[in-house]
Amino acid sequence: MVETNLKAIELKDLWRRYKDDGDPRARERLVLAYAPLVKYVAGRMASGLPAHVEEADLISYGLLGLISAIERFEPERQIRFETFAVTRIKGSIIDELRSLDWVPRSVRSKAKEIERANAKLEHKLQRAPTDQEMAKALGTTIEGFHESLVRISNSSVVALDELWTVSDSSGDQVSLLDTIQDPTSVDPAQEMDLTDMKDRLADAIARLPEREKLVIALYYYENLTLREIGEVLSVTESRVSQLHTKAVLRLKSRLQGDPLTESV
Repeated sequence: MVETNLKAIELKDLWRRYKDDGDPRARERLVLAYAPLVKYVAGRMASGLPAHVEEADLISYGLLGLISAIERFEPERQIRFETFAVTRIKGSIIDELRSLDWVPRSVRSKAKEIERANAKLEHKLQRAPTDQEMAKALGTTIEGFHESLVRISNSSVVALDELWTVSDSSGDQVSLLDTIQDPTSVDPAQEMDLTDMKDRLADAIARLPEREKLVIALYYYENLTLREIGEVLSVTESRVSQLHTKAVLRLKSRLQGDPLTESV
């Protein structure tokens, strides 16, 4: 993506001039070179947000994350800058959206209620509950349950990517993959945590209903949009959004330390 604008050797020289010499012009050129990465991330996030959230605003929030990533990146760690920067760009956008507090409290409360109901039913049934079972547990109709999923998906900035993140010493959200200091000398405790998270996430995804599992695979691994996934599954984009929201809520209830799910 970036190397179409600047050759790799030019980027390497810019990094050297900025990190070794503190050249402000090199920093500015790095921001411009990697700006398309911000637009890409903002575009992906915008597809799951309400229409009143402007993509241009997301890009401006993401640029702050990009600048932070450039300032903190250590080229000698031998990891791709794009990998390092994406999490910080997303984190910057999410932090800004949350600070605006545009998500209604009732929607947040309903999302938590669905997570708790899903966890209890999974513990009881030893499988993923159906929509009918979820609706009954929530004391609503199937239509009401689906409407709740739509409201949550239209206001949620939580994605599967966040389940892979931890807070660094500054309080920023960074990817677990970015916390390895030396590729030849991995901290054992950190490696164990990362392996455990991968195993738990893989197990949680494997236990999803087939359609939700497919949506997760197409969205996060094949990078298809919700509209494109809808074409693959022959359903509406709204239905894909519901499936994605259900899958993420299920995964959150399994991975975020719910005592009911720890014993499953």
